[in-house]
This record gives sequence, C-alpha cells and structure tokens, in this order.
Amino acid sequence: MNRDKINDDSTRWWITLSGLEVGKEYAFQYFVDGKIRIADPYADKILDPWNDNDIPDTIYPGLKPYPNGKTKFPVSIFEIGQVNYNWGTKGYSIPNKENLIIYELLIRDFVSDHHYKTLIDSLDYLKNLGINAIELMPFNEFEGNSSWGYNPSFLFAPDKYYGTKNELKAFIDSCHSNGIAVIMDLVLNHAYGQSPFVRLYNDGDYGKPTEENPWFNRDHNFANKNAHWGYDWDHESSVTQYVIDRSITYWMNEYKIDGFRFDFTKGIGNNFKENNDEWGSLYDIDRIRLLKRIADHVWAQNKNGIVILEHLAEEKEEKELADYGMLMWANAHYNYGEAVMGYHGGTQSNLSWTYFKNRGWKRPMMVTYMESHDEERIMVKALKYGAKYGNHNVKNLSVALERMKTAGALFFLIPGPKMMWQFGEIGYDISIDYNGRLAEKPIKWDYLNDRRRKDLYDTWSYLINLQKQHPIFHNSESTLTTWLSNSVKKIKYSYNDQHAFLIANFDVKMKDVTVDLPHIGPWHHLFLGDTITFNNLSPSIKLSPGTFILLTDFEIDYPQKGQTHLLINDENPIPSKISVLDNYPNPFNPITTIHFLVGNSQTEININIYDMKGRLIETLFSDYLSIGEYRLKWNAENRSSGIYFVRITSGDFEQIQKITLIK
Repeated sequence: MNRDKINDDSTRWWITLSGLEVGKEYAFQYFVDGKIRIADPYADKILDPWNDNDIPDTIYPGLKPYPNGKTKFPVSIFEIGQVNYNWGTKGYSIPNKENLIIYELLIRDFVSDHHYKTLIDSLDYLKNLGINAIELMPFNEFEGNSSWGYNPSFLFAPDKYYGTKNELKAFIDSCHSNGIAVIMDLVLNHAYGQSPFVRLYNDGDYGKPTEENPWFNRDHNFANKNAHWGYDWDHESSVTQYVIDRSITYWMNEYKIDGFRFDFTKGIGNNFKENNDEWGSLYDIDRIRLLKRIADHVWAQNKNGIVILEHLAEEKEEKELADYGMLMWANAHYNYGEAVMGYHGGTQSNLSWTYFKNRGWKRPMMVTYMESHDEERIMVKALKYGAKYGNHNVKNLSVALERMKTAGALFFLIPGPKMMWQFGEIGYDISIDYNGRLAEKPIKWDYLNDRRRKDLYDTWSYLINLQKQHPIFHNSESTLTTWLSNSVKKIKYSYNDQHAFLIANFDVKMKDVTVDLPHIGPWHHLFLGDTITFNNLSPSIKLSPGTFILLTDFEIDYPQKGQTHLLINDENPIPSKISVLDNYPNPFNPITTIHFLVGNSQTEININIYDMKGRLIETLFSDYLSIGEYRLKWNAENRSSGIYFVRITSGDFEQIQKITLIK
C-alpha cells in the first residue's frame, strides 16, 4: 500500500484497485507487519468465520461465504455503487425527553426469528401500548450470534444475526412513521478481543492490549475484577475520542438513530483504581468532563438527541449530569418488587425517590424502571416469594397480576421518563436465570390469550395514554404531594386548577385510607366509570389489598370494563362470597349498572345478559376477580325495549335479576 503522512500524528495508507464491478461484494483484510490479519475497523459489514454459517438465508439472504482456507479472523466487505436507502419518513421529531415512555427490547427474545422484518410487524402492539421510544439492546457486531450484545467487536457494522443493514433502516423508518424514537444501546466502556482496535496492539491473537495501544488501557481501570468486561477503552486518548465521535456521527446520520443509552458509563475514566473506588460510584470530575464531551457530540448531530447513561453513581454526580441535559437510568426494581410482593419494613417498598422533586432535582431527568434486562422479573419474585394474608395470596398468578396493575399506576402517573423491559406489560414470569442468565428465553406471545394478562396490558396502556393526555400527570410543573414510603401509597396532584388523588394499597390486608380532598366533588372515579361526591373533605375509603383508586376533578376517558378493582364503602360490607345488589337505574335507557361484591380472592365470575326467550345476547364479563366491590355498565343502545335478565354465576352460586329497558 502507499503511505502519505498527513501530519505528525496522522498517516494515510492507500491503494488503487481497478476493474471492480458495481453491486459486487469484495472481501478484504489488512495484513499488518506480515503478522496481523484484521478487518477494517470502520467496515459496515464483516464476515465471521465462526458464526455466519448459523445465520439462515431467511434472515440474511445471499450472505457472501467466508473465504475459508484463504485466511482467518473476521473479514471486511466493501461494495461500490450501492443504492442508498430511500427514507419514507421525513421531518420526524424526537419526543420531549422528559416524557419518554421507553420499551427496552432484545430482538432475539422478542420475535422468534430475530429478524428486523418481523419486528416491524410488531410495531402495532407497541404503539397500542402507548410507548414513544424503543431502546434496542446492542446490535452492532458482537462476538457470537445469540447474545445480549454487550461483547462488541465492531462499532460501525450492524450484526447480521438480525438482518441486513437496509432492513435495520426500514425498521427505524417504520418506527418514525409511527411516532416512535429509536435509541441505540451503545457500549463505549469496553470492546472484546475481535476488535481490530484491540488486535493492532495486543499480546498474541487475543491477548490484552500492549502499552503501545493508543485506544485501550493495558489494564482495566477498576481493581474490582467483577467490573472487567472485555478490554477497557482509554477515553482520555484523543484517538479514542475520534473513534467514539465518528461512531456516534455514523449511527445518527446513516441510520437516523435518535439517541443512545450508553452502557456502564461509570467506567468512562481512568481514576477508579487509584482512588480505590470499587464500582466507580464516587464523584469524579474527569469522568463528568468526558461524558459531557460525548453528550455534546450527540447534540451536535441533533440538538434533541437522546442521551441516557447507565450510571447509578453518587447523587452529586448524577445530578450534575442531569442538569447538563443527560437522562440517568433510575433503578426502582427492588422497591417496586417489594411493594408487589407485599413487604414494607424499613425502606423496602419506599418509592419516594422516584419523583424527581423529592430528590431535589430541577428537571425530571431520571429514566425510572421497574425492570430491565439486568434484573429478575418482578412476577417471578411475586409468584415465588409473595406474602399471604387470608384469601389474598400474592403467589397466586391472578393476584400478582392485579398488583402489577397497581404498580403501573404509581409508575406511569409520576412525571418523568419511564422504561419498561419487554413483556413486563403481560406479566412475563420466566426467570432471568432460565437456561443461564444470558441464554435465550421463551417468547410468550401466547400470554395475550390469557384474559388476566391482556387486562394488565390494557391497564398499562390506559395509564400511559392517561398520562399523555393530561399535563397534571406528566408536566414537570405539576405539584405533587407524595406519601410513598408505607404500604399504602398516596399522591395528591394539583395543576392549573385541576386536582387528582391516587391511592394504592400494596398491603396484603384491607386498609382504611383517609383522603385529603380540596373539595367534596364531583370526582371522576377511574374504575367506577362515573362521578362521586363525598360528604366531607377527609373521607375514609376502604381499599382492597393490591388495588388502587384514581380520583380526578376533571373529565377523563374511563377504562374498559373488567380491567381492575373498585371502591369499597362502609354501606356495602364485603360478604363471605358473592352478593349482588340492585342494578341502577331500573328501568333504564340505555345504560344500567350491574353492582356486586366479591368476598373471596380469585373468584371466577360470569355475567351474561338474556332476553325474554332465554337467548344469550351478550356476555358482559367472564374472568377471575379479587375481593372487592364492582360495577359494570351494560349499554343497551342497540337493543329493543323490553325485559332482560342478568345472570351472575360463580361455581355453585347463581343469581338472576330482571331489568327493564324503556326507550
């Protein structure tokens, strides 16, 4: 190759090739010093001698075979005259980062063929849930095929295990057309041994970097070996900064990535070993400088670009980075898990800090999450370790799912960005350690056939859209008074003459809850599906275990019937099993309310409507319910005047009521 010296620290090597065919792929390597064979570190496609044979043609059609027998190690590809992808979505605007609802997703464990095309087909499911951003776990080339992706080798090449680069662009394009941002999980703390940046200066084929390596520290910057992954980028090096900046620019411009979740940002710096900082959690001014530099480069590409740090460091440092405009991962897994399981001693289920003003932060810059890829599933913990009192047993699937609805109310109705981990919205209950922590997990789309799990999805979707529609639940200027440390958690909202009150009972016992209201009513009761007026400003409300109530003094869209639990009052004591009260109004036109109480946890209730001839005309409800009081509306707008019968059954219990429709 030819050599040109550009300046004192930059040399260009080049060669002229002739006779190349347009549209034909050419494989090449650099052969350095007659000893080292490497792929181009900036290549957008590489051939892998160990794993490409396991990528089916349905995922990557016509994949060029690896040149076995001619070389070893990864090989890079170039092709002249490539046709640029034709982007269909023009002028997409990234959502306000304070209002992000992020869905963290590992393609491998979300769609069975791990294909971008199939992922596109799933966007309606995610859009209907209400999310406005998808955070893809690392998809640049990593070692192996089936992986979480945190073992990166090439920063500029999409991993072929998920499909072609244009299919990745089509996925991002489809997300944008549906109003969904795409966040790339990018690993800048470390790289693995196949990286050309490592192999140019390292011991042997895959040994650690030498002292001469300009991009990597020879030794990890942590004394703690549990924080050693791959090899450690030296972010103080100008050449490392050049590579990182070029990578960010490439993904944002070539693929229209909207931002990044940067993995283990506590490792970006070189001070931790000498400071005896085991996990890099102490305040570090040099690390702050380096992270601000990275964020500035993201915002230079797009001023609204999303920057999320998996930081989890000292409060002072997180606050400084948040004030600069970066979002911080906020792990509330333990606290929400304890609440769902029914444990509240000390600080177990204390959620006070999940509201940014309770932390003294200026803006809601915490991406709070109940689950991420790193934690055990809350449903696994609930079903295995959940508390029990009387008929309320958290180990029961239906009870645990109801409690997850209540967790969702607290989670989504506190202002600030949120993140959910895939399938949490349908109560995924397969352990992180199934087949091994990093191994493939069963993909349970069949959970949607279970009414109880679909109700969780619908309830979370309802809560997300409620939060979007009403600034009182998402605007950072909304005033919240919170009581979030005990088993009964309360939030009082006030914004522009609007008020709301959220009460959630995470105990395993019925609780009498006093509510401090600004006026007696009328109050829109979320699951009553109607308004209610109280006799005084401090009413006492009986709240079943694992349930919640939302009261607003402004109109809201009510959720679908049967999604969750309702208000209990002193006039209607809970029976030993089932009690059916008079429907109201009766006669009616066109809506009447079926009113009943359930005394046993997880009782199967069936409510059917029959005409005078005994013909079934509508199934109003069929599912399991927890202890509580319930009201279900029947809209007979399309029915003829006359007498109808409501038949309520549960096991050997049956009661029939006559109702009269008069138009």
